[in-house]
Amino acid sequence: MSEHAPKTILVVDDETFMHVFMQHHLTRAGYKVLAARNGREGLEKAAAENPDLIVMDIMMEEMDGLSALRELKHTETTRGIPVIMITTSAQTLTRQESEASGAAMFMTKPFSPTQLLLEIKRLLGE
Repeated sequence: MSEHAPKTILVVDDETFMHVFMQHHLTRAGYKVLAARNGREGLEKAAAENPDLIVMDIMMEEMDGLSALRELKHTETTRGIPVIMITTSAQTLTRQESEASGAAMFMTKPFSPTQLLLEIKRLLGE
């Protein structure tokens, strides 16, 4: 079996706990993890690093996740990156907005790391 570089996942969230949680579980599953603290930083990292997948919170200061998602999907170089949107709010409107804006998946906090990893593997075709 040939060696291949680990897939890269960009985590965009303003909560330190989520970064620690994601870093721990995703690294253990063999992924390279990048971090951004808000939507604007997330857009910059996505453009610079071209991650395989993005996990992004909706509620953030500076630039929220939905605005960043729309921007990602309107940019040629980042349009094809699957994005999992996460939020503490299970509002139907937020879910509809996420899907309408191009999110591949929508998850409500708290979620299990196992569930997240299954979705990541499915979206990356692993």
